Amino acid sequence: MSKSIRAPRAFLPLASAALACALVASAHAAQPDGKAAPADALLPQAGRYLTDDNWRQPVRPFRIADHTWYIGTARLAALLIDTPEGAIVIDGGLPQASDMLLAHIRDVGVDPAKVRWLLISHAHADHAGPVAALKRATGARIAANAETATMLARGGTDDIHFGDNITYPPAQADRLLQDGEAVTLGGMSLVGHLTPGHTPGSTSWTWTDTKDGKPVRIAYVDSVSAPGYKLIDNPRIPHLVDMYRGTFATIRALPCDLLLTPHPDASGWLPEDAKAPHPKPMTCAEYADGASVRFEAEFAKQRTAK
Repeated sequence: MSKSIRAPRAFLPLASAALACALVASAHAAQPDGKAAPADALLPQAGRYLTDDNWRQPVRPFRIADHTWYIGTARLAALLIDTPEGAIVIDGGLPQASDMLLAHIRDVGVDPAKVRWLLISHAHADHAGPVAALKRATGARIAANAETATMLARGGTDDIHFGDNITYPPAQADRLLQDGEAVTLGGMSLVGHLTPGHTPGSTSWTWTDTKDGKPVRIAYVDSVSAPGYKLIDNPRIPHLVDMYRGTFATIRALPCDLLLTPHPDASGWLPEDAKAPHPKPMTCAEYADGASVRFEAEFAKQRTAK
């Protein structure tokens, strides 16, 4: 990568194409006895970039609320909302996670062919990576706002901050959403809230489920970090700072009894701990306030260095 482009946290470029091929070949190799790898085996590296093991570590799916399931890896969320009329999947993690996700959907008793909608928090490779494969496998439709749909169709190329360094198989959105528009299925209504900053089309999703006989307002709030971003006088996105500050205010006002995030540990979740996957619950306001403090510190640092 050039000095002007930095990879997101836990993305590391490979030293060479030869090493990439060797890693992928090794990851896909059969077990010594010829059997398939166990369900909890690490997913392979993608080849173009390396990621932390816990981004690729499958965890057993678990129920969050009556209709909402966690089906992702230890550090990359993917959610399944099951309804009488079909299912909705939000995010998927890395490109190589598609087979794992389909297996996890079956594990919770849902036929992948019943998935009707694919939704996205933001169109980076570690969240939208398997969307194209999931669309092919399930026949589901993709709903996204115009910014996310454009980025998704490019497969992550020409990223404002990362250029062509972190890419994934492109996919075409079937429905373009406006800010505040809902995707409704089987009595569940998921509202998309535009929360730009991490990407121009970053979207947070809210819906009401039930748990223990009571309604629970779930907020799946998008990432709000700025990993290596040029915050001041960025020619590609001049109003980036204003976007972030507006997003923090939006997040604070979301209906939010239970907070989830694309990187689960950012909101106090440890999905790999089957006995206590949510040891440190966090509110939407706390999530926004913490991110705001970190953002303003980075903004001040860049302003001083200018």
